[in-house]
Amino acid sequence: MYSELVDIQPRELKFTFEVKKQSSCSIRLVNNTYHHVAYKVKTTSPKKYCVRPNTGVLKPNSTCDFTVTMQAQRSAPPDMICKDKFLVQSTIVPAGTSDEDITPGMFSKDSGKYIEENKLRVILISPPNSPVLSPINGALTQVPVYEASLPKDEVLSRVKIVTPHHVVAKDEESEMLDEELKPAAELVDEELKPAAKLVDDKELKPVAQKVDTEELKPMAQKVDEEFKTAAQVAQMVDDMESKQARDVEELKLVKDIEEMKSKLNQLESKLSEAEVTISKLTEERRLTIQERENLQQELAVFQSKRSGRRAQAGFPLLFVCMVALVSIMLGYLCHS
Repeated sequence: MYSELVDIQPRELKFTFEVKKQSSCSIRLVNNTYHHVAYKVKTTSPKKYCVRPNTGVLKPNSTCDFTVTMQAQRSAPPDMICKDKFLVQSTIVPAGTSDEDITPGMFSKDSGKYIEENKLRVILISPPNSPVLSPINGALTQVPVYEASLPKDEVLSRVKIVTPHHVVAKDEESEMLDEELKPAAELVDEELKPAAKLVDDKELKPVAQKVDTEELKPMAQKVDEEFKTAAQVAQMVDDMESKQARDVEELKLVKDIEEMKSKLNQLESKLSEAEVTISKLTEERRLTIQERENLQQELAVFQSKRSGRRAQAGFPLLFVCMVALVSIMLGYLCHS
């Protein structure tokens, strides 16, 4: 069994949440081993988050940071609780492995390799002085609402223009008049309830619908435009990365082709030299064979002349016999 390959700091992704704004946080990975460790970051909501870089290789006893960016959101989740999760997978790889050599198969459990997995949860934090509800010690807190002390008739006359607002704001004037407003609000509360009930259904609904249609449409269009621009930027980044990868591959191919061409030129030059050498050797062999044939002819002529000379240097057999017969006759006559 392996010990812990990678130490993650921190183990929670904390984003400062604001509507229609991006938020980022950084995570540090520490390699606690004497091996090269490859890592990969996954999420349950890939369209909502952008991780750079999402893969990499950690050298022995080294550190690496990656940044997680949450895209702009149209609205806050209920109770500011996010259920998104992140998974950091890590495994040991051979020395010399680069970021480009990382493949999805390295993190497959079917291969029999040891894959370490660490889960990270997402926590949303409200910005300072924000009216949005934020979880504090497991309970939700909200800024109290104060109303101005108004006469009964004036309040009833102004009920028609009241619009429902869920966002609570607190300024310096409300803080100064805090104690004075509470008794007035309590006195008017019972008198306002019947009037509010009477006016609510008939007059507040059209006003709310009008506010929704007039105010929310530009906001929705603006959010859509921001999402479109963010998607276009992400698409442009992906296109640039893919283009760079293609350019690198094309450069490698061009270099390989040039090397092959240079090697082919060298081979062609060597082949031409070999052909010239072969033609020279063939010509020399032909000349050698011709000289050999001439020498053989000259030798044959010389041998024939030599044999003719030998035949001319001897005496005919008939002449020898006649000389022998004459000498025998002369010897016989001399003895007789």
